Amino acid sequence: MKIKSIRTVQYSPKSPSLADHPQRRRDPWPAAGPVANPMTEYPRYAAYRPDWMPRFAGGYACVVEAEDGTVGFAPVGQGQPAALVIDDHLGPLLLGEDALATEKIYDMALRMCTPYGAAGLASFAISALDLALWDLKGKLLGLPVYSLIGGPAKDEMTCYATGADTDWYLELGFGAVKLPCPYGPADGLDGLRKNVDLIRRTRDQIGDERDLMLDCWMAFDVEYAVRLAEEIRPYKVRWLEDCLRPDDFKGHEQLRKRIPWQGLATGEHWHTAAPFQHAAGEGLVDIFQPDINWVGGMTALLQISALARAANIKVIPHAGGNTAYGQHACFGLPGIPWTEYFVGTPPGIPLEETVTEGLSTPVGGKLVPSAAPGFGIPYEPET
Repeated sequence: MKIKSIRTVQYSPKSPSLADHPQRRRDPWPAAGPVANPMTEYPRYAAYRPDWMPRFAGGYACVVEAEDGTVGFAPVGQGQPAALVIDDHLGPLLLGEDALATEKIYDMALRMCTPYGAAGLASFAISALDLALWDLKGKLLGLPVYSLIGGPAKDEMTCYATGADTDWYLELGFGAVKLPCPYGPADGLDGLRKNVDLIRRTRDQIGDERDLMLDCWMAFDVEYAVRLAEEIRPYKVRWLEDCLRPDDFKGHEQLRKRIPWQGLATGEHWHTAAPFQHAAGEGLVDIFQPDINWVGGMTALLQISALARAANIKVIPHAGGNTAYGQHACFGLPGIPWTEYFVGTPPGIPLEETVTEGLSTPVGGKLVPSAAPGFGIPYEPET
């Protein structure tokens, strides 16, 4: 079956309105702050992360159509710039290829982007193209994507909650929580003490029977990360995540040597399998966290999972429980022990009422994806 067309369309999934929901108890944690981030040292943009994040025009999806009219689709991260990579470069050059040849097409796309680099915006474009092809493959074969990659590898996925509304996560039945770190090096000793106090209070709140992690979101330098790790050691934090900027490989090497007792995780902002290969070879971290919608799609994630298993490194995809794409990867790959579920919606509102059609949500901290062909997300053609 050949590819008939590849294009992007404007696409904004229909999200339920939660502002006036009768079960809403309070504003969710993202409405407040602070959250440590790479811009924390600049007061103009320190308080609120969305102030400096990209605002590229429009929401887009990549649509791949086979000769028989079957369609696969996936959202395009970073909006119009990444959509242009598909429409003006990759898409026209891949018409007529075998629609089932996901590995070949991924490799071709990666090589085509060499003149301007396959990471960054190009990786978002490649991810959308690859995931649309996997969605199409599942529909053509009448199988969910997790079956195409060898699954299901487990009966159900065990999820941990990411966010700062810990009381709500305990009520929902999550067995582990990951906190966003509020303060970074620019906040001085007072910020450090507040971080430690947050970890202490959360450990007291959740008890010793649940795991606790800390997301540092590229806000630290090596010295600050080491000092914080030493201060919070009594509270048994399972891992520190994304302490450093993603391109600081020397810093990751130093951090691994200086806090050998502390679990370390990163990879959310790495693109293609190349940085994961380097990190595995150098033993830089304990857990890889690729984002399937950013790293290069399912094909890239399969490559990363294979090299991680060979290096005895766990893979826990970034926000893997929040998209059908991540859910199928987590369900179908045996090297993924946990599934992250980011909870940024108001406490009190049932999770199943906060997502778009076709997407599964955790119940009691457990999750099973849709068994519909492809990724199971309905696509309505543009009118």
